[in-house]
Parts: sequence; C-alpha cells; structure tokens
Amino acid sequence: MATVSFIGSGNIGATVARLAVAAGYDVVVSNSRGPETLADLVKSLGHRARAVTATEAAEAGEFVVVSVPFKAYRELPVVQLADKVVLDTNNYYPQRDGRFSELDEGTTTSAELEQRHLGTARLVKVFNNIYYRHLASLARPVGAADRTALPIASDDANAMKTATAFLDAIGYDAVEVGPLSESWRFEPDTPVYGTPYGSYDTAGTPAGIADVQAAVAAATR
Repeated sequence: MATVSFIGSGNIGATVARLAVAAGYDVVVSNSRGPETLADLVKSLGHRARAVTATEAAEAGEFVVVSVPFKAYRELPVVQLADKVVLDTNNYYPQRDGRFSELDEGTTTSAELEQRHLGTARLVKVFNNIYYRHLASLARPVGAADRTALPIASDDANAMKTATAFLDAIGYDAVEVGPLSESWRFEPDTPVYGTPYGSYDTAGTPAGIADVQAAVAAATR
C-alpha cells in the first residue's frame, strides 16, 4: 500500500489517518507544533504510523492530505509537494482566517488559491464538507447498500482518480463535481456542507451518491 502523509493532524486529519491505517496504508503525520506533540496520536494509530515535521511529511507521502487552517496555506512546503497529489480538506472561515476579498466576492475559490500557491502539485478538494465524527462512523465496505459519498473537485483527472481510489479504500464513494473553480458547490453554507450526513449530535446518516449529487446541484452562489 502507498504511504499517506498528513500536514495537519487535527480532527479531520487524524480521522482520515485512522481510516487509512484501517485500510492498510502506512501514514506519516505532522503538525505545526512538532512531531513530539503527536506521540499519543501515533500510539493510537499503531505500528503503521510515525510523526515527522511538515516538510518531512510532504517528502514522505505518495500523496499528501493537507488539513490546516486556510489562513496557513501559504506556509505549505511548495518544493516538497511539487508534482504530488494533495488532498485539500480546508475551508475558508472569515471569522478564523481573516478576510480574503477574492473569496468574499466569489471570483475564485479557496482551493484555487491553494493550487496557485502550490504550483505543480495536483490539488483535490475533499473531506471539507463532512463533520469529523460522521467521517469516522459512516465508512462502509465496497458494495454496502448504505455507503456514503463525498464530493471531490480537481483540475487534474489523474489526481481525481487517485483521490477516488483512496476514498474507495477507506470506505466512501466519490461524486466528481468538476474543476477547482466548481469547488464552491461544497464549501460552507451550501446544501451539501454537513446537512446530508445528519445532525452533529448523532453518529451520522448515510448519504449515497444520488443524495450528494442532488445537494451539490442545488448549490447557488
């Protein structure tokens, strides 16, 4: 199996790492505070996991999950991520990230800004529209009648295939939304952001491909 690296190991990053280990992947985790602060997470993940710096994580993974506050996207290691598939879980929250006028005006998307910063890296927007506890509980094996789907977007067809295969391995179907310019359709305050997967105080409600497709199509800007 491939090695999956994580830049950012908070709620979403750690949840995806657990799903990846359960699916047989080796994982490399990192955060902004240093690998020594991830000892408990590594212990819980088991022998397939190790903690390193963010730069080392970018170098180590066949593909890399980025799960940091959006305002920190300019700190991502461009050289080490060159040409790699990057799974971007980030959302723009003005109350946390400060104001970005081009995002407020709808002239671009947060994923496009991150792609612009990363250059030759091949960005896929994914995991940003689901509560981490639902992400942990709704994974199902291939062929399950109650399998849940997640929307994804990318400007690179092969990167989209990599992301789809990873989702499939960890228990989810993918709904391809289109290029990164269309990723606004599953950003905060859209119909597919959180809602299809149930209330935050529950274990989550399965949302299949048709449900997610319909919610994505209902988005307005």
